[in-house]
Amino acid sequence: MTPGVQRVTVAGNQPYEVVIGPGVQVELGLVLAGTPRAVVVHAPPLAAAAGAAVETLQQAGVAAEAVVVPDGEAAKSAEVAIGAWEEFGRLGLTRSDAVVGLGGGAVTDLAGFLAATWLRGVRVVQVPTSLLGMVDAAVGGKTGINTAAGKNLVGAFHPPAAVLADTDALDALPEAEFRSGLAEVVKCGFIADAQVLDLLEADPTGRRDTAELIGRAVQVKADAVADDLYDTGRREFLNYGHTLAHAVERVEDFGWRHGEAVAVGLVFAAELAVQAGRLSSTDADRHRRLIAAMGLPTSYRGDWHRLQSVMRMDKKARGASLRFVVLDGLGRPGILTDPDQAWLDAAWAAVSEPESA
Repeated sequence: MTPGVQRVTVAGNQPYEVVIGPGVQVELGLVLAGTPRAVVVHAPPLAAAAGAAVETLQQAGVAAEAVVVPDGEAAKSAEVAIGAWEEFGRLGLTRSDAVVGLGGGAVTDLAGFLAATWLRGVRVVQVPTSLLGMVDAAVGGKTGINTAAGKNLVGAFHPPAAVLADTDALDALPEAEFRSGLAEVVKCGFIADAQVLDLLEADPTGRRDTAELIGRAVQVKADAVADDLYDTGRREFLNYGHTLAHAVERVEDFGWRHGEAVAVGLVFAAELAVQAGRLSSTDADRHRRLIAAMGLPTSYRGDWHRLQSVMRMDKKARGASLRFVVLDGLGRPGILTDPDQAWLDAAWAAVSEPESA
């Protein structure tokens, strides 16, 4: 094994490796060796990294070209997908070819969706460049785009051929984006791996133990995905904090970073579990204290009535039933269906007050 490089296998019907470490983007040529053609989907700010990926592929004998899409959540629209499909057609992409998603979570979500739908499915290799992408969006095979009705309501399950999480990319990541990614890391600590909580409490910046935190978060996700690719059982627990988070993102027209919304969603879910008698107030306080120490928000002021309406459109809902992932103790996630309105209102009150209150 290369020093400093971790390899996590995501098992299942289509197993693949998540490779984590400095400089691992160079393995792109190995992963796609023998592939006739590949397209590297990226946003404008990563033009240089995409150019390097194209060069790596060309040196491996792969005819590669870049396809540029908008930055951030603006990439995840039907209009952008249509434009990319037209570009794939112009380039003559066949079922023997591949798509590479290079960028943050929005680009890897889009690239996976494009690969899942082009010719009813071609290979995709994800090269996440953000912490959020490395620990969440690029791993697990969920792909999707947004609509006016909500986030990721259109998509497909399409496992990648590989994920190359090159930690060198994090050096240039803005601190706010790094913190946003930590929300998905701490989530993994709450639902499955207490060591993640200990590491973040010792260093709330996450910078001292970044590689270990990434590896642990990826392992939590890999374990869940291997058992439940299609999100009908254990994988649902990875949605801890996301029901409110996705509603906040939608109400804010995606002006909030995903991890910031997840941070508030985690506090909300913990408070909801307290109201339901499933989690101790001590464990809920640990949520709020640690998330605040990490520099992430623990409160949100918004239209509660509208948020509830959006939550009912969440892809985790079943019919008219609201469903939340909650904890029965740290590391013991479960599902709470149709909670009492009084519990919801009390949990909302706990996160809608100013943080200085």
